[in-house]
Amino acid sequence: MSRYRLYPSPAQAAGLLTQCGHARYVWNLALEQWSMWKRDKGATPGYVEQARQLTEARAAFDWLRGGSQTVQQQALRDFDQARRNFGAGSHGRPRWRKAGRREGFRIVGPQAGRVERLSRKWARVNVPKVGWVRLRVTRRPPDARSYRVTRDSAGRWHIAFAVVPEPIPPPGTGRVVGVDRGLSVAAALSTGELLDCPGLSEFEHRRLGQLQRRLARAQRGSNRRQRVKAAIAKLHARAADRRKDWVEKTSTDLARRFDMIRVEDLRIPQLTRRPRPKPDPAKKGGYLPNQRHAKAALNRGILAAGWGLLAQRLEHKAVGRVERVNPAYTSQTCSLCGHCAPGNRKNQAFRCQSCGHSDHADVNAAVNIAAGRAVSARRDRPGALSVKREPQLTTSA
Repeated sequence: MSRYRLYPSPAQAAGLLTQCGHARYVWNLALEQWSMWKRDKGATPGYVEQARQLTEARAAFDWLRGGSQTVQQQALRDFDQARRNFGAGSHGRPRWRKAGRREGFRIVGPQAGRVERLSRKWARVNVPKVGWVRLRVTRRPPDARSYRVTRDSAGRWHIAFAVVPEPIPPPGTGRVVGVDRGLSVAAALSTGELLDCPGLSEFEHRRLGQLQRRLARAQRGSNRRQRVKAAIAKLHARAADRRKDWVEKTSTDLARRFDMIRVEDLRIPQLTRRPRPKPDPAKKGGYLPNQRHAKAALNRGILAAGWGLLAQRLEHKAVGRVERVNPAYTSQTCSLCGHCAPGNRKNQAFRCQSCGHSDHADVNAAVNIAAGRAVSARRDRPGALSVKREPQLTTSA
């Protein structure tokens, strides 16, 4: 995807919201039909039948006929694809779309090619039923057959063209790097580099706390509450923009410098799942205090570090050059002699109880990841033990 920022006028923004509402209505209607299926009834309508019903609905309702037929039909195609992905087991169950969340629609076909360059920094795109909308050009707009217009929680509009970028060619040096992802250090490399994912500043964190307390005191449905929610959304959007920018720059740098990139095979959805309550023996029917709050803070830290996005973008840019390694015991195993013990690591410091080797704990784990459990690729020194305590790496990206 190649994404750009849209700058619609107030009238155009209202038209874009109308198109989002039509796409949301058609999606939810198709989801309702699919959800009503029972074993004693026949099959639910597919895309062809739903497209015929959409034509009848457009003829019967003026407000639906006033929207773009391409937007509404594409919403049906998107739902059909989501239903197929759920049946194949590659994606979750399609969910209901709500106003103000996940707003967007897609344009396909010749209409997606109506993009004109205005100057070095500006261009415009012709959105059906809306007109020419300006977009900020940060790089040359690609020739795409479809694009998607979205609105985030901060009220910003974006357009994403569906193109597959060319992968970054390998440097040909034969260098291998291991990437250990953590909370204190977002990404530690086997070369000794420690990379931090930028987030909100200290002032912005204080500002966020003030806004959250103000939100708790605001009356539901009031204009004041809407303004506070918008201010909070802007802070979260700012942190997300910084995280995405860091991921793009880091993944590009790694893909250009190394021929092989090895990362931990982490199951992030399972790591950030809500914990099962643990009963408190001191209280009958109660649970341990602050258990959910502690797990929620851990989940926020994992998501803010961009673990999943970094691995995903590496696989996009370094096609066939990313390997996922079993992360078990990489932080407890000495990268020099192979001795594995829980006492080797204490917080961010690593000191081997067998050979006395000391290093940053995350860098030591990154060296083990880069080796893929093979001692031959470690920092071999005279007297180093050739020990394999665990199976070698598992899947290739």
